[in-house]
Amino acid sequence: MTTLEQRLSDALNAGAHHTRPAPDLFARVTASIEDDRRRRKLLRRGLAVVASSIATLTSLGLGLSTQRNGRLVMPWWALEIIGTVVLIAMALWLGPFIKRFGRAYAADVFRANPRTGKSYIVLTDIVYYLIFTAYILFTSRFEPDRGWDSVVNASQAQASVFRVAGILLIIGVLHGLNIVLMPVLGRLFSLNRRLDALNRDEGVDD
Repeated sequence: MTTLEQRLSDALNAGAHHTRPAPDLFARVTASIEDDRRRRKLLRRGLAVVASSIATLTSLGLGLSTQRNGRLVMPWWALEIIGTVVLIAMALWLGPFIKRFGRAYAADVFRANPRTGKSYIVLTDIVYYLIFTAYILFTSRFEPDRGWDSVVNASQAQASVFRVAGILLIIGVLHGLNIVLMPVLGRLFSLNRRLDALNRDEGVDD
């Protein structure tokens, strides 16, 4: 062993003797293991929900289909019902999913005023469900649209795909803007609280 290696080894060993484990190390490791188990459980539950949803929609589509000229066809309103069910299921699944992963981000942004962060999350949830509800109502059809038939055709299938893609695009864009704007709002709220505190201190001094 060279002199440099010996000196490094001595320095590291000397530092190790003065190092004490964190008192909450075991609690943090246990919490990390529990979080990993919880994520795995949620993943399995999500996959089960997706599989059951696909099976349910397939059964619903087959149940609403009829035979015509030796082919299995579906009335136009059946695909509309299935599309609406898909949109509602997406709203009920995406909302909690985004909220679960957004809490830590909001807590970090609004760490100076956690109550404001909680209120912000609640308000964004309300906006989220209002957007989803309005989109479902706006895109619902009560009679065949131009290019549609009495049974499902390619034009209606494409419109249904666009219907799902449209809400994903809207929520994605709004969610991206929310991620960008949230730190700015958190900073503004923190500055307002500091200004209020300074004004109160100046009032007491006067």
